[in-house]
Amino acid sequence: MTSTQRSRTFAKLGAIAVVVVALVVAYRMGVFATFAEPKVLAASLVAMGAWGYAAFILAYTVLQPFGVPGTIFIVAAPLIWPWQTAFVLSMVGTMAASVVGFSFARFIAKDWVSARIPARLRKYDEALAHNAFQTVVVLRLLLWMPPALHAFFGVSKVSFWTHFWGSVVGYAPTLFVVSYLGSRMFDATGKMQPDAWPILAGMAVASLLIAAFLNRNTWSRTWRTTSKAK
Repeated sequence: MTSTQRSRTFAKLGAIAVVVVALVVAYRMGVFATFAEPKVLAASLVAMGAWGYAAFILAYTVLQPFGVPGTIFIVAAPLIWPWQTAFVLSMVGTMAASVVGFSFARFIAKDWVSARIPARLRKYDEALAHNAFQTVVVLRLLLWMPPALHAFFGVSKVSFWTHFWGSVVGYAPTLFVVSYLGSRMFDATGKMQPDAWPILAGMAVASLLIAAFLNRNTWSRTWRTTSKAK
């Protein structure tokens, strides 16, 4: 092993150690309990005043890629701020968390993460190879932001910027709806209201239709390309 390889190995191990220590410290300080549900998160951020913006994004960025559900953050945002502010903060936090999860898998612990990617995601390897942008958009629309999906994109061959902009497009519709209709979907404690179910059903149907449209276009282009090659 060369000195350069050793330096990279030590850098990766150091980064992993920092992540582990940060998560342990956060757990011991009760951070995970604070962010356990939207109403607790909302109360904590309101108490911070203007610093709540930074705390929201920082907590979202650090915690979501390592297990804290992102839905807690995007549900809490419209309970605290106007929908425009909630949408911007939710988008920034969601993208920051996605980039952290992607980068951790690609640059720090690729081999370790790769061995733990669920088989149900592996089937999209070929789709990413041929139509990376559209595949990222579709997977973000349908699966959204589980840490395993961040990691899958990180160990795949999709480029950073393709992942970034595809995620922006895939996240935007859901984040907009939750931010704009948050007060109709959730009460002050973060629990779903009766109006939430038709909205969620509509979002699911819309996501499926968009995904089907994108897949159809992809298939059509592939067929035309194959026909011309013949």
